[in-house]
Amino acid sequence: MAKDLDLITVGRISVDLFAEQINTSFSQPQTFHKSIGGSPTNVAVAAAKLGHKSAIVTKVGVDPLGQYVVNKLTEFGVNTDFVKVAESGLTPVVLASQDPPEDPKIIFHRQPHAPDTQLAASDIDTETLLTAKIFWVSACALSNGETAKTAITWLQQRGRKQESIIDLDYRPSFWPNVEAARTAAQEAISMCTIAIGNIAECQVALGISDPQEAATELLKRGVRIAVVKMGGDGVLLATESERVVIAPLPIKLVCGLGAGDAFGGALVHGLLSGWVLQEIGEFANAAGAYLASELMCADAMPTIEILNNFIGTGGKR
Repeated sequence: MAKDLDLITVGRISVDLFAEQINTSFSQPQTFHKSIGGSPTNVAVAAAKLGHKSAIVTKVGVDPLGQYVVNKLTEFGVNTDFVKVAESGLTPVVLASQDPPEDPKIIFHRQPHAPDTQLAASDIDTETLLTAKIFWVSACALSNGETAKTAITWLQQRGRKQESIIDLDYRPSFWPNVEAARTAAQEAISMCTIAIGNIAECQVALGISDPQEAATELLKRGVRIAVVKMGGDGVLLATESERVVIAPLPIKLVCGLGAGDAFGGALVHGLLSGWVLQEIGEFANAAGAYLASELMCADAMPTIEILNNFIGTGGKR
């Protein structure tokens, strides 16, 4: 049992192989940098790098890559008490190619029944679940396997306790169709206090692509903060009484992968720090911009010092 956790994330984990050549396709010769990933994994790493006690609830395979994952999480300062070894399945491997950087190509090697789809309700004790300050669920965790049922059970147990966050993270290959993804997302939204997604993810979850309308719909469904990432138009953060739009920072884009996860970790930092909406949005937006100017995801998550310096220079490196 882990006590006094600031953040628990739930969902996929993998060994990530990032192509080191920019604008080079998988069909061409490439070399790769090895690390770990998966959106909730990256969020936990991002929060840890910002000084918070974070943990991820997930499973790896019995293969050596599973131990590699655990070692990397420990290196990044993430609690691994709830990283279990699944009874079957290999640790997933993901390949990423910056082809082009603004729209990287991803290949998921998850095989049937990936370990992180096999979570049981008993994989985390109730006290830890209920006392964690923030509970973060990636919508991909709701797509299949025992994890889909377990994540909903955990949200129900928390009873919309602040904060329970649904990241509308959407990967088409995880779902049989959009309708299934929408049903699952809406069930989770009804049990969360914060919802986060980009325009495409809001379209999947709500059938709404207009950012302001999507935020309004999320608030109607009971969240207290709706966050809609608008790409080149910045990010919208909305509550019942306030709406702010944070403009994007001018950066040289290196890799678009993981920027939303850095945003998530910084959002967690802002919430835990008790900041106002504008301050949270500016800090989280800067974290996303910083990571988009780096090749890697988990390895490149910034510390507070790095991020404050980045903000101070207006996004210049």
